[in-house]
Parts: sequence; C-alpha cells; structure tokens
Amino acid sequence: MSAVEVGITGVGAVTPLGHRYEEIADRLLAGQSGVRRIEHFDASQHPCRIAGLIDTIPCPPGVEPRVFAQGPRLEQLLHACCGLALADAGLWSARSELRVGIVLGMGAEWLIRWEDDAFAGGDAMYHPERPHQPLVRLLQERLGLHGPVASVAAACASGNYAIAQARRWLQLGWADVCLAGAGDLGVSRLALAGFGNLRALTRRNDNAAAASRPFDRGRDGFVAAEGGAVFVLEPLTAARRRGARLYAAIAGFGASSDAYHMVIPSPDPTPGATAIRRALADARCNVDDIDYINAHATSTPVGDIAEARILHAALGPEVKSIPVSSSKSMSGHLLTAAAAFEALVCLIALDRQAVPPTINLEDPDPECDLCHVAQTARPHRLRSALSNSFGFGGSNTCLIVRAA
Repeated sequence: MSAVEVGITGVGAVTPLGHRYEEIADRLLAGQSGVRRIEHFDASQHPCRIAGLIDTIPCPPGVEPRVFAQGPRLEQLLHACCGLALADAGLWSARSELRVGIVLGMGAEWLIRWEDDAFAGGDAMYHPERPHQPLVRLLQERLGLHGPVASVAAACASGNYAIAQARRWLQLGWADVCLAGAGDLGVSRLALAGFGNLRALTRRNDNAAAASRPFDRGRDGFVAAEGGAVFVLEPLTAARRRGARLYAAIAGFGASSDAYHMVIPSPDPTPGATAIRRALADARCNVDDIDYINAHATSTPVGDIAEARILHAALGPEVKSIPVSSSKSMSGHLLTAAAAFEALVCLIALDRQAVPPTINLEDPDPECDLCHVAQTARPHRLRSALSNSFGFGGSNTCLIVRAA
C-alpha cells in the first residue's frame, strides 16, 4: 500500500499574497508583503494593529455569486479553496463520478462561529450543545462529493497533518482523489487579544510591511494572518494517465510531539529533529537531497532560535549549505492554515526553480546560524523541498515534496 505514490494536481488558495497561483508566485518571489493595517474592526486598543489580510473571497465554480456572498466567511473561504482546487485539477465536472475525500485543518472553527455570533448579540457560546453541522460535512454537500471526510486540529501543523492523512487514504484505496489543506480567519478581536496578552505578536505597528522579521535580531513577535490553501491529491499513476498537471509529489512526512508547554517551544531540539528525520526516512532521501527548507520561523524571539537548533540537530553540518527562508515574513502567520500555505510556497519554489526570500532580514541573529536567503529570491536548482510546521502544544511536523 505504501508503494502508491501520491501527487498534487490542483491548487486553490486565498491568501494575503493573492488568490491565483501565478499571482501568489509572482508576489512571493518579488518579496512583496501582504501585511497591512487592520480596518475591518476597531483594533486601536490592541497592542498589534496589523495583519496579513485577504481581500474579497472569489466565488468558486457552480455557485451563484449572490448566494455565495451570503454565507459565513469561513465557509466562503474553504468552499472557494476546495472548488478552485478541483477546477484547477480538471476534475470539477468529473467529481460526482469519483470518491473524493476531504481532510481540512480548521482549528478554530467553533471559536470563529461563537465570536461572530457574540458580536452580533447572540449567545451561542453559552450553548455548545446546540447542534451545528461540521463545516467539512457541509462542504461535502455543497460540492456534491461522496468520499470520506475529516477535520484536523493541530494548531499551525494542521495543514501538514491534513496532507499526510489524505495521502494515506489514497494509499489505502479509501478514495480516488482527496482535497487536503487548511483555512483560518484568525485575525479577530479575540485572537488579537489572546495572542497580544501572550506577548506573541509584534508591536511594530508603524511599518506593517517590515514588521514580520523571522531570524532577524530585531524581531519582536509574529504577525497574525488569515487565508487558506487546499490541494487536490491523487495517485501519480492516475494523474499521469489522464494527463494532469503535476505540481509535485508528496515524498515524505514526519511528526512528533514535544509535550513540553502549551505555547513555549521545547528547549530540547530532539522532538522537532525527530519529525524531520522521520520525514527524510519516509521520503527515502538524505540530507544532501534537500534543496530548500521553508522554515516555520514565525518571527518570535524564542521560536526562531528553537527551530534553528532543531535544523542543526536533524540535518547536521550540511544544513549550512541548504537555502532556508521563512515566507511568513511576507504573508504573516496564517495560524491553522500556515502549513498548507507553506506547502504551496514549496510548490512554487519547485515550479519556478527559485528560493523565495526572508524579507526584513537585515541583521541575522547569530543564534539562528543558517543558510539564509535574505531580502531577494535566489535562482536555485530544486528537486526536493522541506517544510517545517511546529504548532502550539508541541505538535511538530515536517513535509517533503519533490518535483514530479
């Protein structure tokens, strides 16, 4: 079963860097920021008043725009990502003939519903027993799909777990095609208050585009962001048989848990390094097979140093020759959707044969001693890319994709 190779044949994304694949790729490699001042609610009393924000969510195929616009925004976001991914894969019209599974990371699904309801004057948060249809099941109905469905909640690592689960379903023969990814609308009053009280957010409100500074000595916290990315996964043999575009193959996945603290990364790099080593073993590749590392690096003082130590522990001295960057410097931190967006970044790197930069990296922290790609993208021959996503609570994941 594990011999079944799985590839990515469709992409649907709504991100602070745009909604179309080519637009996102162009802005990413140009080093453009999607971070700006929050204006859709009053953030004046919050210590952080900037975020990576999305614009109007595009209407997916098969939906009347007026009806689509009336739905809850999180439903719009994930519906758009799923529908656009199926259309991009050339499977929209064939979806009813296939067993299409769905695995989505949605860590704050209920919190978002309760918060929106509370600010509208409701009391749903006091009655969690009231029945609500899970969003993943609702999307299955909206899209007219007939495969297995599941939602994943593992903080920032959710998207990687979703991709790994969908890959396994395909290897087991439980589905013909899978939609996998994550979405989050974490730029809200409650989220800003919580992360702000933790002092996890930047306070560089005077220059939004320069606020997210992974690995830089002057970093002071992350920039929250919203958005999502969903991929169509299918066996490579089936994809090639129908002549589909292959963005990449899912080569390897590894996971571990720190079990150390709810919000502070473990000072011991061993658990994080274990996730990376497991991904390398699953991909049957060596350190010198990795051509690019998309770091989890969120721009927090403690977290970036912890990841640098993890990379050194997992990859040894060879890590100093592998280009490393953090796309969060441009997008902000998409929270539950972070891993999914950063998988997309790796697809773009493979496609364009270039490493996206870490913008705002002006004074590299000596404790983050890596092969940084600072400020501008770097042309580079890529066959494989590695993406780390380490979530609150110590949920460590590593995904490896390779050119297909």
